[in-house]
Amino acid sequence: MGPPETDDRVRRAPADRPAAPVTWQATGRGAMVLQWDVIGDTEQSVLADPVRLRSVRQLGRPGPDEAFDRVAMLVRKLVDAPLGVVCLVDAEEQFLAGQVGMPEPFASERAMPLTHSFSRHVVVAGEMLVIPDVRDDPRMRGNPSIEQLTAIAYAGAPITDPDGLVVGVLCAVDHEPRDWTPSEITLLTELAAVCSSEVCLRIARASAEEAQRAAESAHQQLELLTDLTESLAATMDITEAMRRLGRIVTTRLADWCVVTYADEPGTEPHVSAAHRDPARAADMARLADLAARSRTDLQAIVLAARRHGRPVRRADGPARLRGRLSDAEIAAIATSAGLGSSMVAPIISPVRRRVMGAVLLVNGPDRPSFSAAEERVAAEIGRRAGLAVENSRLYREQRHVAEVLQRSLLTELPALPGVELHARYLPAQDGAAVGGDWYDAFAQPDGSALVAVGDVAGHDIEAAATMGQLRNLVRGDAYGRTDDPGVLLTHLDHALHGLRVPAAATAVLARVRQSWSGYQISFANAGHPPPLLLLPDGRVQVWWVPPEPLLGLPQQDPRTTTTRYVPPGSTLVLYTDGLVEDRDQLLDDGVARLAEVLRHCAVYPGDELCARLLEVAPRRSDDIALLLVRLTG
Repeated sequence: MGPPETDDRVRRAPADRPAAPVTWQATGRGAMVLQWDVIGDTEQSVLADPVRLRSVRQLGRPGPDEAFDRVAMLVRKLVDAPLGVVCLVDAEEQFLAGQVGMPEPFASERAMPLTHSFSRHVVVAGEMLVIPDVRDDPRMRGNPSIEQLTAIAYAGAPITDPDGLVVGVLCAVDHEPRDWTPSEITLLTELAAVCSSEVCLRIARASAEEAQRAAESAHQQLELLTDLTESLAATMDITEAMRRLGRIVTTRLADWCVVTYADEPGTEPHVSAAHRDPARAADMARLADLAARSRTDLQAIVLAARRHGRPVRRADGPARLRGRLSDAEIAAIATSAGLGSSMVAPIISPVRRRVMGAVLLVNGPDRPSFSAAEERVAAEIGRRAGLAVENSRLYREQRHVAEVLQRSLLTELPALPGVELHARYLPAQDGAAVGGDWYDAFAQPDGSALVAVGDVAGHDIEAAATMGQLRNLVRGDAYGRTDDPGVLLTHLDHALHGLRVPAAATAVLARVRQSWSGYQISFANAGHPPPLLLLPDGRVQVWWVPPEPLLGLPQQDPRTTTTRYVPPGSTLVLYTDGLVEDRDQLLDDGVARLAEVLRHCAVYPGDELCARLLEVAPRRSDDIALLLVRLTG
């Protein structure tokens, strides 16, 4: 079918430029947008951009990368595409950082020439490309991958570095023409954002290593900066990181200091102050509070750092230093703390390459002026402080993206006759905020309902990818079958081994059906904490059963099924170990504590009961999934 002759959405080439080849790009079923493809020198200038290439090369030439391979596998499983690839594109080659389904020799070599690359067009365009059939695209129809890889349908989402430059592409490829659905496009976009976060973190880590190598030129610098780096790396709380910075520099470099920074231009500054003498802690806290409110003196410090872009040493003497402080109380505290020589070091973001704040270092009048060597140390302190600010920002962004990914993999609870469902998922407070805990519930054609809670080892992107596979295997294998849960988990073990899914997981799978006396609940437990049942009279049963191995481990015997009959008005509680595990107590103690809270909170409605039960967790060091099944009758 040819292009429409008239369409308001068509963008035409300027009259002063020769007509270039055009690309038909799908924007939804039946809708096509005509785009001009600028090739030649323009394409090469984008691919060879030195700033972009620096980011690509900071990531190194990748070999097999488990994290990116997991993302590629997730693309294959969730998008149902034969090929899933995480690629990095430089000026000459395309590196396969993660892949599944690629034939040899590309799968082993992890590289392919740009002549075979569809993804270079995503880099040049700077946006996602969705192509139902590349043979109809003038840019791609001569690509050797069409024959060598049987690559017909292509969807690629950009992977960006901290500066927003496209360094790679997360793509799905099909062997036949395909209209990519909006949900598939959204999933690719979200997974590409996860890859971008990983790329940014790796680039930031590479920048930190470069800074560390520069600091090794002097033993004194190395000692101070190593301690500083270790202290900042031990926390992602940026306020605490800046306090630690102040304590370290006042121990070895200056008598007292003021640290100020802002996450974004125009936002309220964060200010902290520290003194070598612990007795002056109250004065420093007051100084920080006044400096944050009195923007005049603070802005002068930051402007000096921004204007020079490097440390600035001053040896003006107490009188001139005090004269530059307009606030009388600030001047009084500074004089009391000791005014002699000073130095301002900019806090520079190693990612965004801009001044985000400053460190003011001050020595008393009895100390010598700051030296050139100390100026170099101060410059390195500013860089490391900038890295800490960026790491905190990237960490928050990654936690947000990862949590969105986690929640996208958790199903919405269905409306079931006679059954009221409530669920909660809470990520761990430490780590990537994404993990392998999951819950699920769905109706069966025979009128019964299957409910499940499971926990894949780990709380990272790999665990989430495995969790998605495991949950889909449970659904796909169990739907429409009337087998007992033990039989279904036995089949699941076989599937995990046959498909080579690297899962080590616990799970409880239960079938709920109405019976003559109320409800029949049949369940199987694969190494998971026991279900709890809240009876209508307020009593709580803990359904301990003989332990059976985790999912994913070699199985010799079929799994068992336990059946219980419960009255209407009962509530079944399924949960993961993050709710009851405490390294200082036995698991039995945590389960007993949960049962006691469940008994005391029996009168609360479902949502409130979930909130009360979540308060049982001793600490959020692990993910928590919680599912309440209320049998209303």
